[in-house]
Amino acid sequence: QVQLVESGGCLVQAGGSLRLSCAASGSIRSINAMGWHRQAPGKQRELVAVITRGGVTNYADSVKGRFTVSRDNDKNTVYLQMNSLKREDTGIYYCYAYAIVTTGGYDYWGQGTQVTVSS
Repeated sequence: QVQLVESGGCLVQAGGSLRLSCAASGSIRSINAMGWHRQAPGKQRELVAVITRGGVTNYADSVKGRFTVSRDNDKNTVYLQMNSLKREDTGIYYCYAYAIVTTGGYDYWGQGTQVTVSS
């Protein structure tokens, strides 16, 4: 029904910047929250940033002031601008969306994109 496709993950040096994108497609009526979670090696998946359709944002304390989440509602796309990257930002970044389809509202996840920060 709904597919989320992430892009932009790669290897980057500490202190560098990276921009992730995630486009949602399918039988979408509207998307409420969109955002990003990540999973570091050996750790549980955690929230990184989320943005509502109206533009209200929320961030994990560890990324506040360094990461910025934004979205284009017309394109059903969410972005994550990551600056001043640290080694602890390494992980698989998963896009998330709460989408309204014909049968109701559901959570959807992307396949993930790898971000590796080297020292």
